[in-house]
Amino acid sequence: MYNYTKLFTFLSLLILSKAGFAETIQIEFTEDDAYSIQVAHINAGDTIEWLPKNEGHNVEFFGGPDMSSMPPTSEMDEPHTVVFKASGIYLYGCTPHADMGMLGLVIVDNDFHNLNAIKKIQFSRVGRSVLQRLLKIAQTSLSLK
Repeated sequence: MYNYTKLFTFLSLLILSKAGFAETIQIEFTEDDAYSIQVAHINAGDTIEWLPKNEGHNVEFFGGPDMSSMPPTSEMDEPHTVVFKASGIYLYGCTPHADMGMLGLVIVDNDFHNLNAIKKIQFSRVGRSVLQRLLKIAQTSLSLK
């Protein structure tokens, strides 16, 4: 019985300590029609809050590791909060400004398994150029870790 109590205590502490390490990152909509953090590297369980510091923007997810469970599109000019549970690359942007390059990436657990699917998402020439730049930044920052 004593061993079960020790095991239960250990597992409880492990679960609680894992939850205690989750982080929250805040990303603002800037006046330059961009996001204040364009490539965010986070861990599963972390939260991102998008904050409308400039009007006329939102957050829409265009791709991710599991398209059937993508976060919902935010309302215009409203804060938006997402807890990321699945590992992989998430591509998001501002619905009216994505083709003008207002895009961002969230890389969860440094997992690039869905990179090819993200590369295939269609945008205007400007949007494609920005996406290529963001993917290069994401992969470069990964190699520096």
